[in-house]
Amino acid sequence: MSTVLSEPKLPSGVQLPIYMDNHATTPLDPRVLEAMLPYFTDKFGNAASRNHSFGWEAEKAVDLAREQIAKLIGATAKEIIFTSGATESDNLAIKGIGEMYRERGNHIITQVTEHKAILDTCKRMEKQGYRVTYLPVNADGLIEMDDLKRAIDDKTILVTIMFANNEIGVIQPIAEIGKLCHEKGILFHTDAVQAVGKIPVDVNAMNIDVLSLSGHKIYGPKGVGALYVRRRNPRVQIAAQMDGGGHERGMRSGTLNVPGIVGLGAACEISRLEMEEEAAKLSAMRDRLREKLESNLDFVHVNGSMEHHLPGNLNMSFIHVEGESLLMGINDIAVSSGSACTSATLEPSYVLKALGLGDDVAHSSIRFGLGRFNTQAEVDYVADKVIDVVQKLRELSPLYEMAKEGIDLTKVQWQAH
Repeated sequence: MSTVLSEPKLPSGVQLPIYMDNHATTPLDPRVLEAMLPYFTDKFGNAASRNHSFGWEAEKAVDLAREQIAKLIGATAKEIIFTSGATESDNLAIKGIGEMYRERGNHIITQVTEHKAILDTCKRMEKQGYRVTYLPVNADGLIEMDDLKRAIDDKTILVTIMFANNEIGVIQPIAEIGKLCHEKGILFHTDAVQAVGKIPVDVNAMNIDVLSLSGHKIYGPKGVGALYVRRRNPRVQIAAQMDGGGHERGMRSGTLNVPGIVGLGAACEISRLEMEEEAAKLSAMRDRLREKLESNLDFVHVNGSMEHHLPGNLNMSFIHVEGESLLMGINDIAVSSGSACTSATLEPSYVLKALGLGDDVAHSSIRFGLGRFNTQAEVDYVADKVIDVVQKLRELSPLYEMAKEGIDLTKVQWQAH
């Protein structure tokens, strides 16, 4: 018997495809584009040209953006260094601090669920003779403060723990980590790409010394990011990884991407003014999506602590369904699955495995990333479509039938043919 996938009727105001992958990237806010446009055409000066009005105009725009970014995170404008994005910011922070403080020690502490930009940089540091401790996480995705305390020794120079996870949306106890690091005289860096502009971030109240952020996760342009580098109590020094004209207080040479920087500043300004209202809206939509899925499907569960969670993130496992088949069934909705599609292998996500999920459960996971431009009508359409496809796929799954009958699938002896 072939299963015909019936199309749910499109509600009014819903246009396909629907974008719900806002942790991967966000659409550019039209207000951000408007701020950027003049800097592609009439105001094309180089911000480092000090001899004429074209350069001054560009420099003024860059200074304003520094102010706007600093204001969002409680920093000062002089503490903002522009980069090409969060990957570069992460690299500059870890390599630059490692090099600068090498005489003080060679030990770095991070966690297993960091973004690859952190993990791969740490692996590079290990090849150069640094020691790196990778803290485990609990089943809810949070680190244990006691593990961090135990990991610190007299050679520890840097702790780098992400603010909020890009896959499961879990928010780490950043203020607690910052306080501990400052008590011990250790620098604290956080990859705050998913947190900045979505939830309150205050570098002073949280004792953050260095922080990475990116434009394209907050409705700004791609290819531009920033690194906050603390100037006092303590003054953080970072060895440049890119040499040249000594731009950005000597930490990052290269002609500044003025239109991108203007866009990043505008995006930060909008986030600062609208964050509270937007977070409430996104939390409500996420909870509605979750409630609809949970009340219509069994064998589903949410990954990561819902108590310490980003407003727009929902990562759910639909057990006894293959994630890739589910993605194909909902191919008019942009979401991401619990596998990283590398070359020819479908590896389950290392973040979900770190929570203790088995490969099969990790493979059945979907990350919904709700954002500024999603609507309730879209949430309802997505919920109905996912429910429909999961039910149809499970009709084809003998495992689901057995699980419903209460058979423990881990104890089944499968016959080899």
